[in-house]
Amino acid sequence: MESLQPSFQPMLPASAALRRCTVRALDLCRGPIAELVSEHGGRIFGSAGDGLVAEFPSPVQAVRCSVEIQRRLFTLSEDLPPDRRLEFRIGVNLGDVVVSGDDLLGDGVNVAARLQEIAAPSGICISASVSLSFAMAAPFPRPLPSPGR
Repeated sequence: MESLQPSFQPMLPASAALRRCTVRALDLCRGPIAELVSEHGGRIFGSAGDGLVAEFPSPVQAVRCSVEIQRRLFTLSEDLPPDRRLEFRIGVNLGDVVVSGDDLLGDGVNVAARLQEIAAPSGICISASVSLSFAMAAPFPRPLPSPGR
């Protein structure tokens, strides 16, 4: 599963107009994210504010989706000034979860949420269990950098 959380640069007293623009930008990102999650066999369980939780059939699919999300969002915002871009941080973990209604709960989700907190803006942070899954999976077209943690 993965947890996505945009990282906003400090917005000291923001005007109502700026907040509305931020919400619109976030709404525009949700469509491509949902499309990519579906294309990679995942499903979105919920969103809280500016984040969401998605579950995938494999950690490899979760990482592939995460890479595509970051590429797509970069393409959508590359013409914007840096201070107007939404930069998402993604955490990917392999762990036990429980479905409760429309929610996905458990340590697997909690660890993914902590990983996204330490990911770089527009970055992806994966757990050791996800990294080990890559050792047994078919290689990516290009090598991914080491998780570093």
